[in-house]
Amino acid sequence: MRVLITGSSGQLGKTLQTQLSAHILALVDLPEVDITEREQIFAIVDSFRPEVIVHCAAYTDVDGSAQNPNLAYLVNGLGTQNVALACQRADAEMVHISTNEVFAGDNPRGYQEWMEPGPINAYGRSKAAGEIHVRNILRRFYIVRTAWLYAPGGRNFIHAIMHKAQQTGQLRVVADEIGNPTYSEDLTGAIVKLISTHQYGTYHFVNEGACSRLEFALEVLRLGGLESAEVSPILGSQYARASTPPPFAALNNIAGAAIGITLRPWQEALAEYIDQYVPRQ
Repeated sequence: MRVLITGSSGQLGKTLQTQLSAHILALVDLPEVDITEREQIFAIVDSFRPEVIVHCAAYTDVDGSAQNPNLAYLVNGLGTQNVALACQRADAEMVHISTNEVFAGDNPRGYQEWMEPGPINAYGRSKAAGEIHVRNILRRFYIVRTAWLYAPGGRNFIHAIMHKAQQTGQLRVVADEIGNPTYSEDLTGAIVKLISTHQYGTYHFVNEGACSRLEFALEVLRLGGLESAEVSPILGSQYARASTPPPFAALNNIAGAAIGITLRPWQEALAEYIDQYVPRQ
């Protein structure tokens, strides 16, 4: 199978390269190819003729999106439109990576795939726009929403928490933001299985279970041998940042489970990640 990966140098793109190594791959990322330049992505698909495009490229700076919403929409909205048009041009399937932030975060039971998006910040609005472009242009697509992604070698919440604990021994962590910590290896495995099904639609792929940022941090510290750190719960309103995240935006995997694709519990995935990539104290 011929697979083109946008955002190939990002944390998810790198993991996909490994898990799709048996296939013929084309890797697309800045600065060589800019998805906001339609002719650049068209030139790649014309020469490579992919059967599947996995669209990981995105502007993922949530606070930066609040400060520059036009840039967020240019990349996540119009850039995704360009990739969808490229899929149409090549008659290729598209896997579009989206986010839990397309939801308002006001449902304590979490969100199923068919629920109506209602983003409350610029990043979420830009990603929701990307989803609309995919649905309007293509019929053979998979929209994969995920949340709180972490991967080896990337800047992520896990390393930030451990660094702070090691440097100061004191942390203030938000207790009223709920989501699903998701390991890139598990997400990628689910995506690879999904592509083989040709069951198009919208999917929520996150490690099973939801938690608060505080619960996530406490588990990181426990597994990392840093339980002696002093952790103070705070409200999201006490944590100054440009963007407002959805407070309860846990995703429920209903559509994937119906075709046999599930991810293990987040605690199990986190334990494996820390065991492999984080030195114990």
